[in-house]
Amino acid sequence: METNEMKESKGFYKLNWIQRIGYGSGDLAQNLIFQTVACFLMLYLTTVLKINPAFVGGLILAVRLLDCFWSPIVGRYIDNRNPKLGKYRAYLLYGGIPLTAAACLLMLPQVASWSMSMKIIYATVSYTVLSMIYSVVNIPYGSIMASMTRDNDEVLKLTSTRMVCANIGQITVQAGFPIGLAIVAQAVIDWNQALFMAIGTIPAFVILPSLPFLKRVFGKKGLYYLLLSIGFLGFVILYTIPKVSDVASCNTLVQTAKVMTGVGLLVGSLMWALVPEVITEAEYRTGNRPAATVNALAGVAFKAGFSIAGWITPLAMGLVGFDLANEQSALQTDPNAWFVVTCCFAIIGFVLLLLCFNGCKERIATTPKKPVSYGEMFQEFKANKCLQLMLCIFVVVFLASFISAPVNAYYPKLADYSATSQEAILWFTCVIPAILLVVVGYLIYKYPLTDEVINKMNQEIENRK
Repeated sequence: METNEMKESKGFYKLNWIQRIGYGSGDLAQNLIFQTVACFLMLYLTTVLKINPAFVGGLILAVRLLDCFWSPIVGRYIDNRNPKLGKYRAYLLYGGIPLTAAACLLMLPQVASWSMSMKIIYATVSYTVLSMIYSVVNIPYGSIMASMTRDNDEVLKLTSTRMVCANIGQITVQAGFPIGLAIVAQAVIDWNQALFMAIGTIPAFVILPSLPFLKRVFGKKGLYYLLLSIGFLGFVILYTIPKVSDVASCNTLVQTAKVMTGVGLLVGSLMWALVPEVITEAEYRTGNRPAATVNALAGVAFKAGFSIAGWITPLAMGLVGFDLANEQSALQTDPNAWFVVTCCFAIIGFVLLLLCFNGCKERIATTPKKPVSYGEMFQEFKANKCLQLMLCIFVVVFLASFISAPVNAYYPKLADYSATSQEAILWFTCVIPAILLVVVGYLIYKYPLTDEVINKMNQEIENRK
């Protein structure tokens, strides 16, 4: 029987809580910036700068299309190099400083007084630069997890810790941003609105720490199906409430249903646990461990879901007469307030990136003897069916997560809008996400890498060595 020392010599390292929390702080840091962009950038550009929502949606989509080319370049660059400060963790510093600066410059208050053409140019440049720098931090950060251990149970604990930290960032931004805007603008805080936008993340703090236990009880796929079913029911309830009553008078039921939708969308957080599995499968077939490349492609798929949501939501809502730029804004529109709140999140994020840099320890990071070419990356994508399926899951689950982001703030104030606008808000906050959760369930059903298969692959890889 193998001892712990023998297992660790083969890469099956046990991690302590300092290492797990240290790694997770990196996701908390990035979510302070990413959630600001995902949930509030569109509202800032349309309601504060008054830029046409159709252009804003097109800008978000165009930047994400650019990222489809940029992220693989970043992944290839990182996989083929080994900096002194760490193969992956070094980029938390190299990219963290410019990322913080770019986030602070994203919502300069002076821009609100510029001409429309200058606003459009500034929005395009600042958002593109921020997105490109974000990839330089996010891709190697995701790769660190696969370099810390091969142990599936440890990967699950690491993922759950990481996702708890990510959801702390999410709830901080989704609740804290509108509250912060009101405080800086010296306006009345709408607590029901802030609670509705953030309460969907509450299940993460209960479910994610319990993942090892829940996985043993329900199995990996069984757990996914359970979460998706609860989320689907939550969306049905949210859609039904305004059909039979007033949203404001059913606040407890509304918030309960929002928690249920958060349970279903939590599957998006669990998807990151599949990334090390796909990396292991690639190593099993090829002998190379393309951690940054696979994380780059996962990042592209993740951002694709976010981008499609950011593009289609304002476009479709505009077609039915709900123009974000001209409707009554659900949030404060003081440019100084937006700048101050964004800078606070960005600076706190950088401090957390430093904590992550100091808390991570890379042990299974290899650099190919021959640099990986783009042709080989494409061949790996074609050959790796598990990777293809995982990327499809990423696109759909994060499309479900973000398609309602631009209009979540409007749901608690549904009665303030026309019947047509109400129906549009309901479709994007309830109906479309519910349909997408069903699609996610089908894709998970098709995913072939069970824990037993992964364990056999890991043992075979170590036996070869």
